[in-house]
Amino acid sequence: MVEETVRVAIVGSGPAGLSAAGRAAQLGVSHLLLEKTDHLSDTIFKYQKGKHVMASPNALVLRSDLDFDAGKREAILGIWDEQTGKMGVNVRYSSEVVAIEGAKGDFTLTLKDGAKVRAEAVVLAIGTQGNPNRLRCAGAEMPHVQYQLDDPTEFIDEHITVVGTGDAGIENALGLAADPAQRNVVTILNRGTEFARAKGANVKLLQEAEAAGRIAIRYETTPAEVRPGELVLDTRDGQETIRCDRIIARTGSAPPRKFVESCGVEFTSPDREAFPVLTPAFETTRPGIHVIGALAGYPLIKHCMNQGYDVVEFLNGNTELKPADEPILAEKFATLPGKRNVEEWLDLFGSNIEIFKGISALQLRELMLDSGVRFFTAGENVFERNEPGSSLFAIAQGSVLVEIDKDDPSKTVPIGEGSIFGEVGLISGRRRGATIRAAEDLIVVELSRSAALKMMATAPAAAKAVNRISIERQLLQMFGSGLTGRDVAELVDGAEVQEVRAGQIVLEEGDEGNDIYIVRRGSMIVERKIGGKPVFLSYLPAGSYVGEMAVIDGSRRSATVRAAIRSEVVRLPGEAFLRVLDKKPELLKKARVEMERRKEVNSFIEGRKENFSSVVDMYSQTAQFLVDNGIGEATDVLLIDETLCVGCDNCEKACADSHDGLSRLDREAGTTYAHLHVPTSCRHCEHPHCMADCPPNAIQRGVDGEVFIDETCIGCGNCQRNCPYGVIRMDSVPPRKPSLLSWLFIGKGPGPGEPSKSWRKKHAEGTEQPKKAIKCDMCAGIEGGPSCVRACPTGAAIRVSPEAFLTVAKLGEDE
Repeated sequence: MVEETVRVAIVGSGPAGLSAAGRAAQLGVSHLLLEKTDHLSDTIFKYQKGKHVMASPNALVLRSDLDFDAGKREAILGIWDEQTGKMGVNVRYSSEVVAIEGAKGDFTLTLKDGAKVRAEAVVLAIGTQGNPNRLRCAGAEMPHVQYQLDDPTEFIDEHITVVGTGDAGIENALGLAADPAQRNVVTILNRGTEFARAKGANVKLLQEAEAAGRIAIRYETTPAEVRPGELVLDTRDGQETIRCDRIIARTGSAPPRKFVESCGVEFTSPDREAFPVLTPAFETTRPGIHVIGALAGYPLIKHCMNQGYDVVEFLNGNTELKPADEPILAEKFATLPGKRNVEEWLDLFGSNIEIFKGISALQLRELMLDSGVRFFTAGENVFERNEPGSSLFAIAQGSVLVEIDKDDPSKTVPIGEGSIFGEVGLISGRRRGATIRAAEDLIVVELSRSAALKMMATAPAAAKAVNRISIERQLLQMFGSGLTGRDVAELVDGAEVQEVRAGQIVLEEGDEGNDIYIVRRGSMIVERKIGGKPVFLSYLPAGSYVGEMAVIDGSRRSATVRAAIRSEVVRLPGEAFLRVLDKKPELLKKARVEMERRKEVNSFIEGRKENFSSVVDMYSQTAQFLVDNGIGEATDVLLIDETLCVGCDNCEKACADSHDGLSRLDREAGTTYAHLHVPTSCRHCEHPHCMADCPPNAIQRGVDGEVFIDETCIGCGNCQRNCPYGVIRMDSVPPRKPSLLSWLFIGKGPGPGEPSKSWRKKHAEGTEQPKKAIKCDMCAGIEGGPSCVRACPTGAAIRVSPEAFLTVAKLGEDE
């Protein structure tokens, strides 16, 4: 039996639904706001007690009949309760909608209690918070795992782990650690090194809490197993067990897809976290049903409230209304040639750019608020080789040329309309590897690093598109041999990106070989069993590939390959690889040359296994020691042979004299195995931990791979805290020393090396300089290479890349 007939039925009373109902009430449009709980705005109601609610983005004007500004959760709910009452909003509580049937102009909504409501149009504003992403690990069903935090003051003297570093996770962690009297030990887990989903203000508060010792942030860490009173973690370096009395899992949420699709609404892609397909007026693929708020892909409160206002205006016939962000985008697009309006530009970007095709029109608008648009004339450089930069460019119109030979600009490779470039800087943080110029008049969308990472984190289809393009380019770069994108298309289509934890086996000796693996991130160790013991054969850095021997020969795996640290690999289907080889004999020839090299190593092992087991044991243990001390993610590492070192400290002194009197090296510190010492000096990691959360983006990677800190450092200390190897120090530049000759002949000055604290204090001119981050920069720009190596009188100090040092072939060289 139909209990009520209205023009608009609004499902869900979160910020979007509440704003829609308020607008309907103000316009006199008959409406019914259906809320499944016994209170308004369950989204805000479920925020933790006392939470400060932000009103970002600041530049966006609020368009709603309800007031909203930054403030406490309780105050905002109180204002909305009062205003909805005064407006005469028609609300029905405890009314969960279980089915929507009918067509535009005549829908029937069935409620859980059996009641029915008729409406000409339906607005779904149900959000996503009721469908949280669950932990996917052993023990996730245990009672001390929870997905909601109501009152952080309830918990006292507990070890609490928060999983997830979006806004909700960060705010929960801050609330739990706010009062020292509660004596909580709070840890928050970030599966990566960035805070892609969180607001900048929240990230800053979290970092301040970490610096104050109130919260521990664990990067590149995920839960592996939940146990009573314990949590097993998968970390960058392997598994670790910590005490844990309670887990707050805030790993995001997904749209209630089953219900929404049952209403006849289609989504942008099959991905669990995809959003419904919408028109600019928020109408879905089911005419008459509209979607707004978080379910539309717009989770910020101000955006949601503006949509609630707009959708009712559209339903009431106001076809001239433009979104609240229209003036901001119009100003942004004004620099582009042509006379397109905002909607036309968005249509162009959405239809032409590959990575935008899987995101909704509303998501694209939000993305454009954080991005830039640029126009280049034919021949103009977009960026030059060695320029710093981590933004991602998407080609909306035109094409570009990539200069592949720094000495001959005429040697180029084209990138066409719809594709992207700059992804290497985005993923690795390296400086621009090539000069890229406009091949014709060019329009690009430039996504800042934060905007690009957020897009990839919240839009699975966009992340897949970026991955596809980067995998294709990596294959073309690795295999060469005149391959084109068309040649490797089947390989790219079948490629699968896999995360592997430290120590996890990717290939096992003796198994059948069906696939090939590319090390995309991290590093691998190659081993064989001899006499029942694993023997270290070689080290594979990112950019290497493995597994092709068994695929080409049809033989079994000749060695075991396992991750040295937490890594990422791309699995390529072996059958597709063989088809590429059949078409490209040059590639097959190249692969066989590499195979012969590896077979020589295997023959070396087999031929000498009877008489060098002790040497192999020593070598394998030494190699494992180096990997345990961070070599697994290094690109360049300083090693000292203690059989040659005489302790003169010339290396430290030379380092100081090359860098304003401050040494980047502590020779005595570090760890030693047998005769090999790893001093405290930067390893120039493949994916530097220090780069995570540098507010001024002062940490860059040079053209030769060196990681350095430029003059924009503000001395916040985040890099020092994030470095797991203790190679960054905070210090101020000392007063300028007299020359070496002055010290030699008249005893003036402190002499070679870093001056003492007393000398610095005595000769300080005025106020001491502020402390900044100091670390090894591989003596970039200094002729002759690293000063520490050049200053060593016995040759004990060497700087090497891991792959050059960690190879069993060294055994042959050493004999």
